[in-house]
Amino acid sequence: MIRKYDDGLSRCQWPGNDELYIHYHDTEWGVPLSGDQEMFERICLEGFQAGLSWITILKRREGFRKAFRNFDIKKVAKFSESDVERLMNDQGIIRNRAKILSAIKNANIVLEMTKQGESISALVWQFAPPANKRTSSAKNFEWLAVSPASEAISKALRARGFSFVGPTTMYALMQSIGMINDHAPGCFRRKELS
Repeated sequence: MIRKYDDGLSRCQWPGNDELYIHYHDTEWGVPLSGDQEMFERICLEGFQAGLSWITILKRREGFRKAFRNFDIKKVAKFSESDVERLMNDQGIIRNRAKILSAIKNANIVLEMTKQGESISALVWQFAPPANKRTSSAKNFEWLAVSPASEAISKALRARGFSFVGPTTMYALMQSIGMINDHAPGCFRRKELS
């Protein structure tokens, strides 16, 4: 689950030797994240990741940000059919029509929530375990694909009309936004984020 890297640090083994992946692991993965635009971006990127590896998305993240106007919710909500066609021809992103349409639809839902005084960030974070239970014991550690909380987030978002927010995708979101600390025992980041 962990390995000693050339820099002398022990970290989760999943970043392998990819410098971009290592940097993401060391600086972003598991760091608490909030804010509606930030949460919208992560939900979109996790949705695009469905069926793919995260490194595939990570290597295209700047392309996604450019294509989706930095995930500005109001701008994405206004995307038209010509924007969809533009995105389908953009080699800097994953060109999947269903996922593109989902991002636009999800932006409209977030925008409507905002108009109602609601927050997508607050909605997601309401399912967070208490801070003292976000790191599982080293003795019982295992990487999961889903959890009761990820199923609850998925159900709540789907009830509002979101798509590409299945329980596995929402578990990956929970890991990435620091809702849980899934750094493996022995990883230097596990202790830092506990």
